Amino acid sequence: MKVLQAKNIHLGYPRKSGLKKVISDLSFELKPNQLTCLLGRNGIGKSTLIKGLLGQLAPSSGEIFLGERDLLELSKEEIAKEIAVVLTEYAMPGNLTVEQLVALGRTPHLKWHGRLSEKDYEAVEKALELTKILDLRKERISELSDGQRQKAMIARALAQESQILILDEPTAHLDLLGRHEIMALLQELAMKEGRAILVVTHNIELAIESAQEFWLLIDQNEMLLGTPEDLIIAGKIKSLIPGETFKFDLEKGKIVFPSENLDLNVSGPENLKFWVEKALEKAQIKKLEQTIEIESKPFSLHYGGQSFDSIKALIDQIKS
Repeated sequence: MKVLQAKNIHLGYPRKSGLKKVISDLSFELKPNQLTCLLGRNGIGKSTLIKGLLGQLAPSSGEIFLGERDLLELSKEEIAKEIAVVLTEYAMPGNLTVEQLVALGRTPHLKWHGRLSEKDYEAVEKALELTKILDLRKERISELSDGQRQKAMIARALAQESQILILDEPTAHLDLLGRHEIMALLQELAMKEGRAILVVTHNIELAIESAQEFWLLIDQNEMLLGTPEDLIIAGKIKSLIPGETFKFDLEKGKIVFPSENLDLNVSGPENLKFWVEKALEKAQIKKLEQTIEIESKPFSLHYGGQSFDSIKALIDQIKS
């Protein structure tokens, strides 16, 4: 498989006063058989980096290789056969069916007459099957949910039969289940289909659950590479969270409010203690005079000689 590789690249935009540098001296490699997530603060240069990887923005110095060839030597048609892209914002005629949309992914492979061959139809069928939307093939794009539409866009990219897939915020605007479905699909495509997949995302928690590698863009000349777990253990994730308002909880693997010094005595199963303590903290209860005892079957809470069947009832009593 052809690997996408950057060597000491500098990217920026021309200005009257000279080049406005956005990316400086970065080197990296997008690897096959894995899902890679690119994370960084707004305005740090993620979109600029993606433009460079797609051949839309030439490096002012350094090189980007697709296999053994310099990306700048390739035509748009050659790049499209090797790299497929799914953007956050897309404009597609709503009267297209899902099958027609997915078939547009075959455009780089079509001959001058523009007709689909048997091989093209097979690629469309496989893309619909991989994204699990065969039953939606005759549905119009305008009638789909956001999650279904996003799967259709991914299917269009897969129909290109490109081994490299780049997606910009593919879970934006999706509900909780939809976000997890899309990332699980991309992980499956990477692991089982051997694709090299790059996802640009701000969702750290979902990225931790899905990705085999992180690219943490810290500033214009620093990008940290590694497995999410290694970067978490090394304390590098906090570089994405400036200031003291929030922190990354190493144990929970998520961004949280910094906890104040609490004096909460809670006894019971650990999984239930976490949620009781969380509710008490959000209710601004910082100290308890007695211990809260938790029973799991059936769920009940005991405090101050009283029993409660919900956390809300307990909190209401404590604050009364």
